Amino acid sequence: MNDESDVINAMDFEGRWIRKVQQGAHEESANKLIKKYYKEIFAFVYKRFYDEQLALDLTQEIFVRALQSISSFDSRKAAFRTWLYRIASNHSVDYVRSKSYHAGQQTVYVEEFEIDGVDSVIEQLFKKEDLHLVNELLKQFDLEGQQIIRFKLFLELTFHEISGMLNLSESTVKTKYYAMLKKLRKGMEDYVNG
Repeated sequence: MNDESDVINAMDFEGRWIRKVQQGAHEESANKLIKKYYKEIFAFVYKRFYDEQLALDLTQEIFVRALQSISSFDSRKAAFRTWLYRIASNHSVDYVRSKSYHAGQQTVYVEEFEIDGVDSVIEQLFKKEDLHLVNELLKQFDLEGQQIIRFKLFLELTFHEISGMLNLSESTVKTKYYAMLKKLRKGMEDYVNG
């Protein structure tokens, strides 16, 4: 009972912060909203690009975009978290389509790897290579498909949460997820085999 009332109180505070920001750019409330969701949104962006500085920059831009458009947020249509993730996802897609992204893809910096020992360097290279491969394979899917895979695999969201974020039925999300996961696995197997 106590945990439930804590959740209700936290939601009530969030609603108040949102209303204050919507009514007149209340800086303290805006800062509280940002603080509440900053780490989560940063992790979402970082898992997409695996570049800390880029993730910091994009996260900041996402919150600026969210605060600029917060007057359009309607809690009857979606939870604030869902609305914020939609902005984060769209902003990430916009960045991938930008010239800055394509120019940055041409350069790989050796300094990214902390050299503790040969094994750790090899391990980091394999992880980065696998993630790069997954990101390359995801480009074959439509935007909606990419979002479903990223939300499920990288953020570990439930099908119900994803359906709310993308305005799709839960069964549609499940069907698309499993079909794309099968294609993703096949693409990785083809890469490994050849």
